[in-house]
Amino acid sequence: MYYYEVAPTKIVRTGVDVFTYHSAAQLAHGAVVRMPVGKTSCLGVVMRSVTKPSFVTREITADITSRPLPPQLIATAKWMSSYYATPLSLVLSSMLPRGIDKKRRERAATIKPPIREHKHLTPNAEQQAAIDTIASSAQTTHLLVGVTGSGKTLVYKELARQALARGQSAIILVPEIALTSQLVDEFLQEFPAQTLLAHSQQTEAERHQTWQQALEATTPFVVIGPRSALFLPLASIGLIVVDEMHEPSYKQEQSPRYSALRVATILAGAHKARVVFGSATPPVAEYYAASRAHAPIITLPNRAHAQALAPNVMTIDMTKRGNFTQHRFFSDALVARATKTLSAGKQVLLFHNRRGSAAVTLCENCGWTAVDPETGTPLTLHADLHKLVSHISGHIIPVPTSCPECHNSDIIHKGIGTKLIETEAARIFPNKKIVRFDGDSGKDHSVDSRYKELYDGDIDIIIGTQVIAKGIDLPHLETVGIIQADVGLGLPDFTSSERTFQLIAQTVGRVGRTDAPTSVVVQTYQPGHVAILDGVQQNYFGFYKAEIDHRKQYSFPPFSYLLKFVCAYKTEAAAIANARKFTQLLRTKLLPHETLLGPTPAFYEKQAGTYRWQITVRSPKRAHLLELIAELPAGAHWQYEVDPISLLS
Repeated sequence: MYYYEVAPTKIVRTGVDVFTYHSAAQLAHGAVVRMPVGKTSCLGVVMRSVTKPSFVTREITADITSRPLPPQLIATAKWMSSYYATPLSLVLSSMLPRGIDKKRRERAATIKPPIREHKHLTPNAEQQAAIDTIASSAQTTHLLVGVTGSGKTLVYKELARQALARGQSAIILVPEIALTSQLVDEFLQEFPAQTLLAHSQQTEAERHQTWQQALEATTPFVVIGPRSALFLPLASIGLIVVDEMHEPSYKQEQSPRYSALRVATILAGAHKARVVFGSATPPVAEYYAASRAHAPIITLPNRAHAQALAPNVMTIDMTKRGNFTQHRFFSDALVARATKTLSAGKQVLLFHNRRGSAAVTLCENCGWTAVDPETGTPLTLHADLHKLVSHISGHIIPVPTSCPECHNSDIIHKGIGTKLIETEAARIFPNKKIVRFDGDSGKDHSVDSRYKELYDGDIDIIIGTQVIAKGIDLPHLETVGIIQADVGLGLPDFTSSERTFQLIAQTVGRVGRTDAPTSVVVQTYQPGHVAILDGVQQNYFGFYKAEIDHRKQYSFPPFSYLLKFVCAYKTEAAAIANARKFTQLLRTKLLPHETLLGPTPAFYEKQAGTYRWQITVRSPKRAHLLELIAELPAGAHWQYEVDPISLLS
């Protein structure tokens, strides 16, 4: 008889990760098994062998997988459980595909036809230097800062080719596979027999088949997928790439609330592999951490196309109504540029940051906005109270009747939506093919399903939110209009400036990739804001310097660690009372130099019939934040998140 500690994939007893079972057959560490739990059964992972205990054990009923999970994946799961203060069962459950013990028929993989002609490019001098630096490095983590159009994908492909030649797999993480048709297309054409796709639009059976292929593989793969692709059970990994590393989708929103950036580093370290974080606009906290750790930071400062012509960028001040004589939110300059572009048979992109759909409170005359003196984040209008409220610290002021800076009475609270932009664009350009891409568009109007139309220039006017600002290459695109560039600055979050800068820089980067002249029209109420000024110039290092100083002033990451608590109750009174009660308890547990922000209504206060309030603890010591989690009241009303990348919840 053999005895094992097995970690179940569901919580059996709070605070206990493993239980002892016996088996008549010898099992490998990492084997996925089925075992009895109470009157039911569940899946589990064999963690280690033990001697026969003094108590009676139950028998493992089935060995589910043909091979055990790789030890590097098990080690990563244990690290995640500890680092994010999350039960191991939840981590393992997120790593295994649903229906893993179902018997399924083998399905032939469907190969997509190429979207565009494949060109065998050779790296230029800058790209080759980046490849050589990473390939010869003895370190795990590498930051690749390349301007939009600098050819980061070619660097990834060459490094993946080297990994395959060594008999090792490569994982290429993308923010969301449905938005990265171009990158997928390039890898499929380069490595057709070795590319494995993993993404959220696959059926349960397709996901299981992909997972099984990885587990049973005898040859290396290039895996392309979102953050969950890290959990494919590959035996030997030589390279992990995190493309567009600045994207918020690399942070898991449900438990376990992990960062794919952190997990990629740990998994790569376990495999003795290299991880490459690529972006034109890396998160400032990540750049700061890489600098402090002396990780290699490789820059690609120039466009890959030697004759690429920088776009003509115009910044339009929205406080000056003389710029808007024809339309209230399409400037005269934007209408003129779009008309000329469409007449020439080229494409126009109208970008709107819908993440900033909160009504912005600002002075229409000078662009002033109200900010919280404690956190430096914008205040949010609560029209029912006629107050401006901080959703982080709870600071409240009355809505001013005139601007405190220029004393003008033109204080406005408004936002613009993509549907309105679509309606107005159709009215001004009635005979043009207009397609809107945003979170409401549905599968039939996704970037993935209509990428060929976009690429071939069949769509005249593209209207999009962040979905369209990602690393997409549109050769027929000539004019980009950013409808209200500063709208995201109105969000009450410590990353608002950074996200605004990233979106503007990324959107400007959609053009200026060839020798054809292109234009960008940036409309803003705050033309002097550092996120706008550096965003239109794609000046990452200028923005980084200003933003890191701002973070230091208000003690936000990377100069502190954050822990966010959110409670949800059926009534507002219960949410307020319980948030205040827990806040009082937390105050007695705080260490010197720790601060507590709140309690305050969550930014999205009412959700699914509940009222939500939040508390944020800011600390120089991450370990103590994990200890505070143990103080949470029992029950399902409370949730917590360590290292939140946003305080909007």
